[in-house]
This record gives sequence, structure tokens and C-alpha cells, in this order.
Amino acid sequence: MEPPQDLKSIQEKIQTALVATTRLTNQIAAEDISFQRTSNPEVGEQLDDTSSRLLSLASSLLKSATKGTDLKAPVLEDSDDVDVHWVRIVDVVDTLLEKADTCLDEYTGVIKRKTAPTEQPGPPSKKSRPATLDTSLRRANIIKPQNAFELKPNNLDPSPWKPILTTKPHALTSLQDSLETFVDDNQATQYKHPYEAEIHNLQYPEAVFQTKEPIKYQPVETTTATFVNTFEGVLEMLEELKSAMEIAIDTEHHDFRTYSGLLSLMQISTREKDWIVDTLQPWRHKLEVLNEVFADPKIVKVLHGAYMDIIWLQRDCGIYIVGLFDTFEAAVALQYPSRSLAYLLKKFVDFDADKKYQLADWRIRPIPDEMFYYARSDTHYLLYIYDMMRNELLQQPSEESGHNLMNQVLDKSKETSLRRYETSAYDAENGQGPFGWYNLLIRQSAGKFSREQFAVFRAVHKWRDEIARREDESSLYVMSNATLFDIARRMPPDPKALHSLLDATSHIAKREAFNLFKIISKAKAQGANGPSVAEVIRSNASPTMGIGEVAKSLLPQIRSNDAEISGIQELVSQTSKLWGKVPISSRWEEPVVDKTKRTMQFELPWAQIMKSGKVLEVVEATTSQPASRMEESIIHLEDEPVDSEFTLKTGLKRKAPEIESDSESEEANDTPSKPGSNSASFGDTDEIAVPDSDDSEDQRRKKKAKKAEKRARKEALKEERRQAKKLARRAKEEASTDAANMSGKGEDEDEDEPFDYSKAKSVLNAARTSNGAPQAAKFNPYGMTIDGPKPARKMHGEKAGKSATFKR
Repeated sequence: MEPPQDLKSIQEKIQTALVATTRLTNQIAAEDISFQRTSNPEVGEQLDDTSSRLLSLASSLLKSATKGTDLKAPVLEDSDDVDVHWVRIVDVVDTLLEKADTCLDEYTGVIKRKTAPTEQPGPPSKKSRPATLDTSLRRANIIKPQNAFELKPNNLDPSPWKPILTTKPHALTSLQDSLETFVDDNQATQYKHPYEAEIHNLQYPEAVFQTKEPIKYQPVETTTATFVNTFEGVLEMLEELKSAMEIAIDTEHHDFRTYSGLLSLMQISTREKDWIVDTLQPWRHKLEVLNEVFADPKIVKVLHGAYMDIIWLQRDCGIYIVGLFDTFEAAVALQYPSRSLAYLLKKFVDFDADKKYQLADWRIRPIPDEMFYYARSDTHYLLYIYDMMRNELLQQPSEESGHNLMNQVLDKSKETSLRRYETSAYDAENGQGPFGWYNLLIRQSAGKFSREQFAVFRAVHKWRDEIARREDESSLYVMSNATLFDIARRMPPDPKALHSLLDATSHIAKREAFNLFKIISKAKAQGANGPSVAEVIRSNASPTMGIGEVAKSLLPQIRSNDAEISGIQELVSQTSKLWGKVPISSRWEEPVVDKTKRTMQFELPWAQIMKSGKVLEVVEATTSQPASRMEESIIHLEDEPVDSEFTLKTGLKRKAPEIESDSESEEANDTPSKPGSNSASFGDTDEIAVPDSDDSEDQRRKKKAKKAEKRARKEALKEERRQAKKLARRAKEEASTDAANMSGKGEDEDEDEPFDYSKAKSVLNAARTSNGAPQAAKFNPYGMTIDGPKPARKMHGEKAGKSATFKR
């Protein structure tokens, strides 16, 4: 079997196992684990055994993954150790992912497998090197170079950032007129881009719109790059750059041991030569002299992904680019499967870039050879890539309008070169901005924070930002995000507990632990009456943002069944943000009451009851008391709302009383009644009479007469019933009086004689009667379930067989 088939089969097996494991994990998480553990001790033991086995397996995997590296695997003894050593676990996982990514690239052929020795001597990048970056190159322990800068960064100044330009070469508008202020969309005052007018009026050279033979790059083995770390070397380089028609530019940046970032290195290449400029020199602000080339509209500046390079150059060196061609925008326009510089180097040059050095600490001096070669390779081949992509843009078919595609790339490049650096003030109230806590809160999913925890989170985040600005360190160097959330969740009760939560590398936080604990205690006390997370999220949400989107932003763990989510009702807006007070459903509409008086009349179907020939028993307090309200024939509904609902239900017939004698029955049945009252009345009573304003006066008069006739007929019928009932009651009373007189004497004798309970028969232990009468079988409540369910009847042609179950 071929290797690709083996890999595919292994991949399918791994994926199937992962899917099954994930499903089982979700099923277990959906159950009430705590209840199962409490109610069933065996389940608790099994859960403890499984947790111990998983923790042991995880520790073994971490130990195995860190072999051959500088990382030290943590030992996980309980579930709390996962939170304690979370940062170290993430480092191990990152290392594994980097190894997997490198192996996959080598297997698929994206990167050539690095083997040594090789048949032909190659550049330093072809040498075998470890897949991960050494810790000493990633986090170097060196003196901060910004301490020696002539223009030190001021992170505490809240005023808008002003460009550090002192001169403006190739200007269409003077420097003084260019440095005007305006109010941005956030109502903040900012300075305009000094070269805004020049970029808007830019006309690219005609060579950009001409298809030419690509100029081959110089061999790396036969050429070297010049390291520029003096201002005299900068001036010499500038004289050579003025004669070029295109130059390639790239930068390297560092942001871990500084608050706003440091432009650490700048690479510049022409068709013949490469330069590596040290931008960490104390005089780095003097590099603005390069604007004589960088702002020259006749010279094309080629960069890849210049989105942040534009910001770093103007912030640290006062350099602005006019005439930018961004190869990233060209890759987007040409719809390449990947837009990275590594892809372009592989596609056009067949060069394998080792991108692990992107994470290197570029403040290291002297620069290691491998890092120096990596920095040079970013610009050495870029002009040749520019030639290839320019021709491809211009050679598009006529129906696709290749010339317009080139203009699209140039317009996007202009937009990138117009980007400005702005200082961001810390927003302690709403947490907005690049250094605010709002985006961090959304990403880390703190929806379960209580008011006190939320207050502690904001207070610690503000403290971390203040310390980072004052010490000129990044916020992550002062305190990691994991530690920040851990402190907010646990709210340590004393400084010692707080000190135990801090990372070993958080030297500044450990130094300020006592002051930090005071801030935490104060925030905890004030947080009881402070805002909740839901209130802050709702206040910062877009007006058209629905409750579903807010909930997802606030509570990504909402799909977890065992998550205890509180405060959801606070997220629900009482009115629609889009429609205002217009109700979305008719259920929310307020009932409209019609003040005009309307009357609805309907008759109850007494005729149907009379057809049964039974007389309903009506209990009266006195003979003079009128009949019950249920016997009323007409029901008036007045002053009811138009939209009110009513339901007529036909109840069960009440059981008629037993007739004492035939004479009473005959007397009751022979009671005279009006002809047709039993038959005709039912049809009439099905009508519901609603006054209509359109009826004529004659029709109204006829309806009233008809109603009066029905009312009189019903009154007569009711009177007949009353008389019949009175006669029946009188006969019954006379019969009961005679019976009482006949047995009065015997009852008196029995009442004088007391009952002897000692001679009474036992009720609980009563003996069976022996008179021969059949005895009823005792009720057995378990009789229906002793023999099991009743079997199904036999089908046609089925014969009885033999059973040999449990036969020995």
C-alpha cells in the first residue's frame, strides 16, 4: 500500500475516534454529574478513578511531548493543577502544533525536507535546525534599548500623538499646513496624515502599467547584506537608494518588553544590494531623512502586508511612504489560495522561508546569523515577485479588465499608506479601545462573573495598564490574561493567597502584590452595588444587535447544559431596538376597549332539557324566593370589550330525582303546558340576537315583540314547574309524617337503652359467614402483575411448541 493511502487510513481512524470521544464527552457533560455522584457512591468512585486515570494520562503525554525541548512538563495531581499550570500546558501544546505543522508541510511538499548532509552546499536556511524557536531567542533577557533613546516614548501623555517630522520632502502642502487637527468618529482630536494630499494626488510611474521581462534576483550565495548601525551609513545608503526605480522594504517589530511596541529592524533591497538597518539606535528619530526616497512618488516602494509597517515607521522613525505597491493586495486581486509572503516565495522563487523567526526577539544584538539571513530573505526576492505579479495583473483577459485590476491594487495600496498612528486613552468605564478590557472580556467569556468579580476584574485590569504604561512594559509581561481572570474569579482573601496566584515570571506583579490586594479589596466592596456584566454588554451593544448575538458574545458556554447562567433576563430589552414601541406580537398589544355600549343577548336551550321528560331539582330557601340565576332565559352582556372572549359549554345533565309514586309522576307529567313549547322553543333558543344599527324601526319592533312573547312563554313554563314541584314536595312531607307517627313508640324505647360495645362483633377480625352464601373473592392489588403481561393471542395455524429454557 502506498504511503498516502496509509496516511489517509490513519487519519480516518483518528478522526472517527475523536468524533466518538467528543460525542461521549458531550453526553456525559449533559448529565447531572453532581447529582449522580451524591445519590450513587459507586458512580462517585468511578468518576474519581476515571479522573485520576485521565490526569495520569495527560501528565504522561505532557512529559512525552517535552522530550528534547527546554520545556518542563507539569505534573497534574488533581483538577486544580490544570488551572495552576495552564500557561505551561499551553506552551507544550503550541510546541506540538508547531511540530505537526512542520511535519505536514514536509510531507505534502510545501517545504522541502531538511536533510544533512546535502549533495550541494546551500544557503544557511537549508541547514537542519530545530523545529521550534529556542527560548533564548524568543524571550531574550537584555537591557531595554528604549532607555537610551533620545526621544523616549511617553505612555502617560493623554494628548493626541503629533507626527515627529521636522522636514517634509516632496511636499505639495507645507509641513505646517499638513499638521492640522480634526475630530474623528469617536469625538477625539487627532492630527492629519502629513502626506495625505501627496498620496491622494499620486500618479504612479508608467513602468507600473507596462509588461516587462522580470529582472532576476542576485544569487544569495554570491552577495551579502550591509548592516547599517550608524547615521553615516544611513546617509551612504540614502545616496544609493535615490538612483533606484523600485525598492523593497520590510520591518521587524517587538512588543513584549514595551508598552506601545518597538520597531527593531528595517530591511531595504534594490535590484543590486540589500541593507539591514538597526532601528534601535538612540538617534533612530533621525531616520526621517529616508523620506527623500520613501516619499518620492517616482520610486515604487514594494512591501508585503504593509498594514502595520506603515504605523511602525511613522511612529518610531517619522518615515512615510508615498507610492506603495502591496503584494498582499495583488495576491488578493489574483485570488491566490494563500496570501502570505512564504507562499509567494515558494511559488515564484522556490524558497522555503522558516517563519518561526517571526516570533524571535529582534532586539538581540548582535543579530544571530540565521535571524540575519531570514530578515534579508524577506526583501531580497521581493522585487522579482513584484515583476511577476505586475505582469500577471496586466495580462488578465480583456473581459476581466486587467488594467482595472491593477488600479484596484494601487487604490488599496493608497488606502494602506494613509493609515495614521493614534494614541489610545484608557477607557476604565466602558473598556473600549485596543488596550481596554471589553474585547478581552468578550473573548474570554466571563458571562458568569458576579458583580463583585466583575468589579475586581476591571480594577485589576486598570492597575495592570497603569503599571505597564509607567514601567514601559507590555500588559502581558506585567500579568498574563489567565492570571487576571483567575484573580477575578477567586478574589483572594489575603495578600498571601494573591501572591500564590501570580506567575513566576510576573516580577512586577509580585513586587506590587500588597498594593494590588488593597485595590482588590476596595473593588470587592464597591462591586456589590456596581454594574453587572450583562448591563455593560447591553450598553456597548449595537442598537440593531439582537439578544441572540449579545448572548453569544457574552456566554459562548451557553450551549453547555451544566453551566449555571444567571442574569439572562437583564439582557432582554423590553422594546425592540428596530421597531421601537410597536408590538411584535398581538399578545403584547394592549386591549382596546370600545366605550360605546353594545348589548349581546342569547337564550339558553331549555327546550332540549324539557324533551328528556325529567324535572331538575331546584333547591329554594323559601317558597317565595325566585329561581336560580342559571334558570334565567336571557343573559345580558354589557360594557364588554370588543376583543373579549367567552365560551359556552354544554355541561352534563344532572341526575333527576327518583319519583316517589306513580301518582306523583302522573301529576307532574300531566301538568298542562302550552302547545309547541317543548318542540318549538329549542329551535328558537339557538339564536343569538345582536342589535344591528342598520335595522329598520319595524324590524326592531317585531324583534322586541318576539322576544316579549318568548319571555312570557318561558315565564309560564317556569310557573308550571314551580307548582308541580310544590305538589310533589307536599306529598312527600305527608308520607314521611305518617311513617314517623307509626314507629315513634319503638324508637323511644330503643333510644332509652344504651348500646353495649363489649358485645359488638369485631369488624377487623370478623369471621366468615357459615350460612352457605358464596363469599366474594378478596381483592389482590398485585394479582394483575404476578403472571406478567397478558400474552398475545395465537395466530392462525400456530401450534404449541416445547420449551427447553434452563434445561439441565
